[in-house]
Amino acid sequence: MYFPYFRGRQYELLALKELANRGLIGTNVIPVVEPIKTPTSTFINATESFDKAQLLISLIFNPTVGELKNGDAFEKVFVIANNNSCVIPTVLVNEEIEKTITTLNSRNVSNDVVLAIFNNRNYLETYKGVFGEQKPKYTLCPDKTELKRAVRVNKVLFEDKFIKKDRNADYPEDEFFSEDHLYYQDDGYIGFGDYSIIGNEYKEGGFAPYAVAIHIIYFASDDTLRIRHFISDSNNDTSDVAGKFHEAVSKLADWYTNGQNRQLTSALSTLLNHAKDGTYPGLPTIKKLSIMHHLELVSKYLDGGLK
Repeated sequence: MYFPYFRGRQYELLALKELANRGLIGTNVIPVVEPIKTPTSTFINATESFDKAQLLISLIFNPTVGELKNGDAFEKVFVIANNNSCVIPTVLVNEEIEKTITTLNSRNVSNDVVLAIFNNRNYLETYKGVFGEQKPKYTLCPDKTELKRAVRVNKVLFEDKFIKKDRNADYPEDEFFSEDHLYYQDDGYIGFGDYSIIGNEYKEGGFAPYAVAIHIIYFASDDTLRIRHFISDSNNDTSDVAGKFHEAVSKLADWYTNGQNRQLTSALSTLLNHAKDGTYPGLPTIKKLSIMHHLELVSKYLDGGLK
């Protein structure tokens, strides 16, 4: 199973909603969402889309970034979870976990249906104390010996695979992304997860880019995952973002037509149509499509449908 991690930004939620509504991912993909703002209609609609599609989605009750990082998320997320059977109650193993788990237990949510995200050794004893004999349904943790010793069952290999650059122009053309999907079971895990093409770093707001980058995950001939960064050329200022996008997406089209038919997804097809038609969908939509492509491609692989 694959557990991609998102922070509930608008374009991420729209990506998840469209994937579920259009049947583009299967049951082997379980997105994890950390709410960064009071749940909007987009957030609620995305969750309802998973419910209707009978797909699981993980919602974090104790986020550590954004507007809801001080314990304000629980009630808001609980309402959504209570209305949608698709939701896996999820907790970050941090200073808020004991209070969060106690409240969940008081509302008849047992530990063995919870997903835990455990990536900080400082909370090793907290994790052991909170879960005791009743282990979480899943525990996402990095490949660190001291954490793996504490998580004996239902562990999911979870690491940031996206190498973030300060500037879009600094990304290499092509680089390794992951091989966890090939070996996670051999290493004693029941699944794997990452931060998709966004990365773990969280920043409020955004700015007009000098360069436009399109990040596309693809399967290499040895079935490892690599990432291709298609970067615009006219990067001296922030003008003509649409023109920069066309420079980048034209490179994507050239790459695809040069023997990359295996990578085709609905989202990639949409990007290729933009290259063909000379249209510009906007930066948030580009990110949405890149996320959709990643999740659909991995879902195909896990379901045995990638040729």
